[in-house]
Amino acid sequence: MKKLWLDIGNTRLKYWITQDNNIIEHGAEMHLQSPADLLLGLMQHFKKLNIQSVGVSSVLDLESNQRIRKLLNRLKVPVICAQVQAEYAGLQCGYDVPQQLGIDRWLQVLAVAKDPHKKYCVISCGTALTIDLADGLQHLGGYILPNLYLQRDALIQNTKGIKIPDAAFDNLNPGRNTIDAVHHGILLGLVSSIEKVLQSSPRELVLTGGDAPLFAEYLKAYQPRIEHDLLLKGLQYFFAQHPDSTV
Repeated sequence: MKKLWLDIGNTRLKYWITQDNNIIEHGAEMHLQSPADLLLGLMQHFKKLNIQSVGVSSVLDLESNQRIRKLLNRLKVPVICAQVQAEYAGLQCGYDVPQQLGIDRWLQVLAVAKDPHKKYCVISCGTALTIDLADGLQHLGGYILPNLYLQRDALIQNTKGIKIPDAAFDNLNPGRNTIDAVHHGILLGLVSSIEKVLQSSPRELVLTGGDAPLFAEYLKAYQPRIEHDLLLKGLQYFFAQHPDSTV
């Protein structure tokens, strides 16, 4: 039985095709603020795969999600969209208004926080760097920070007379030129923020997202675990608990 899993973020659309819980295809593309158009271009491919069901994680607004849903209905299979809830599968949401928590963050915590006796720190190193904390099955909330590249772009846009080309975020040493000072400073700021959170309360550290290996290098003291496709695991767990969930 083939299943399609979609993660629609603010800048990228990711999809996985699974069969018997094994990933047989994976794709990710920038949607340039037009995810429905990108999805439309993929529909013919999906139709050929004999998909039996679709699970969706989307951070888009209601109108955009309705367009996505309308397109996916062309597959003529069940389409279920995950939603943040005050409580789900025993996990309590830490937000005052649960619906304000990004579904991507909720699913990642849901995938990890299953032991009531452990403390967790789940960090997604994507377009934004998000930090979510959980004590057992109680989500505590978290933090959202601009990622490495957003910070660099903001500095370029707001600093006159200084050109900051792309360079590696490769170490935390004091920069001996402006380019290195910028890159090392941004990386230092984010690593230090994470360390501050972890020092306040020891936790199991889980990293996911494209920059997870980079941050893991500087957080070795906390024995980080890198989880690839963590959002997919959260989606699968979400629907495994209540396969008849509806939008």
